[in-house]
Amino acid sequence: MPTKYKNWAYDTVPQPGLNGRCGYQPRGKVLGGSSSINAMIYIRGHQQDYNDWQDLGWGWQDVLPYFIKSENNQNGENALHGGSGPLYVSNTRSNNQVASDFVRAGMSIGIAHNLDFNGPEQEGVGLYQVTQKNGLRCSAAKAYVDPVRFRSNLTIETSLHVTHLSFKDKTCIGVSGIKHDRNVQFTANKEVLLCAGAFGSPQLLMLSGVGPKQHLKDNNINLVHDLPGVGENLQDHPDYVSSYLSNNPTTFGLSFRGSGIWGDNWLI
Repeated sequence: MPTKYKNWAYDTVPQPGLNGRCGYQPRGKVLGGSSSINAMIYIRGHQQDYNDWQDLGWGWQDVLPYFIKSENNQNGENALHGGSGPLYVSNTRSNNQVASDFVRAGMSIGIAHNLDFNGPEQEGVGLYQVTQKNGLRCSAAKAYVDPVRFRSNLTIETSLHVTHLSFKDKTCIGVSGIKHDRNVQFTANKEVLLCAGAFGSPQLLMLSGVGPKQHLKDNNINLVHDLPGVGENLQDHPDYVSSYLSNNPTTFGLSFRGSGIWGDNWLI
């Protein structure tokens, strides 16, 4: 993740809340997107965040069935977890004594022990579950694409960078892109699903003329639809990384989560 290998490796503009510093934004440049390069931590949004979006149709009870449907949790099914979905979720296999000591240290200063960060409560200290199957990464591509990749009605195009959505009036009818320095175009018979991630989706919409009218005008993009919310209101969490030198000859990662801010503590 710290490199540009299979990674767009974006930098933010200077952030006022970080004293003008720029943030690093890794994004997967590979099948499966960021799920193919991330730390594999399986963590959902906070229930209250979804309930804050209730008027938009994204309340917690609206999204929970899809979390359950997607999940194949090694700890089994319950009211908040699925056990037969394509995305495998497992306990970490790299636990060791120092990790347990870290959790106990948090508990000793009054932080609640949390056995399930996707359970009823997310605050606390403990060990995350990860998107792994038998100790190997289970990315979105592994979960959803690999099982059906040889179907006759599916074609997978790699090394192709989509650059534009094609519109007829206000209906999306296809996509354009670049593959091996050649322009390519695809026309839809039925519909186009835009799934380019939190950064790529609004970027493609704006490049194609869907977004805030003045912003598109400032960038010489022909307007298809004035939609002010596109490209706005992205909120990300700070990621605090600290390194320690230890006499213990083991290398591992563990995380602490509380009040919406989390950090990785890597002992080397």
